[in-house]
Amino acid sequence: MDWKIFFATFATIFLAELGDKTQLANLCLAAKSKSWIPVFCASVAAFAVVTLITVFLGGLLSKFIRPDYIRYGAGALFIIVGVLMLIGKV
Repeated sequence: MDWKIFFATFATIFLAELGDKTQLANLCLAAKSKSWIPVFCASVAAFAVVTLITVFLGGLLSKFIRPDYIRYGAGALFIIVGVLMLIGKV
């Protein structure tokens, strides 16, 4: 295993997910339920499935599209979504 990639990915995802809507949803679900364990297990499972799909698609796309183009496309999508949020369309 390439530990440099592991820790870079961990740090990036950890910081990106800190304080996002998923954490707020988990906080509310855990507060509403009698036990936090099912909320934790379901959250980990859901995030694992979403991540598996994302990583699979990223690996598949990288066989047909240069990684630079994928990065530019992702950046453009972030900008488009940000602009749409600013003008109240999202």
